[in-house]
Amino acid sequence: MANKIRLDIVTPDRMVYSADVNMVIARATDGDLGILPGHAPLIAGLEIWPLRIQTDEGENLFSVCGGFIEVRPQKITVLAGCAELPEEIDIDRAESAKERAERRLKEAQLATDIDVRRAEVALKRALVRLRVAEKKT
Repeated sequence: MANKIRLDIVTPDRMVYSADVNMVIARATDGDLGILPGHAPLIAGLEIWPLRIQTDEGENLFSVCGGFIEVRPQKITVLAGCAELPEEIDIDRAESAKERAERRLKEAQLATDIDVRRAEVALKRALVRLRVAEKKT
């Protein structure tokens, strides 16, 4: 049996995922992390980006909208504002959110009362959700 590390993905609403995995690949605020069992302890902020999980069955993707990752030698905890499995993503809703954010960013060029940063974050979240949803099997 290969060496494993426990991964828990938690949001304010629920435990999204809890299992022993081979490897986790995450995008932290200061770069990508590849985490294997026995990894040195660390805490890092997470970007809005797909979280890649390697198991004996293959690779799984989760849409994660920021948060934090805590790594200990035998356990990884992801605390995220939201996290979704590909099959949980409502593609129509994500497409609508993408279009709305793109429209707001376009309007921001013409007006000053549009919150550009908020629209950029909404667009990024929608794009990540669509990317992860495309990978569902």
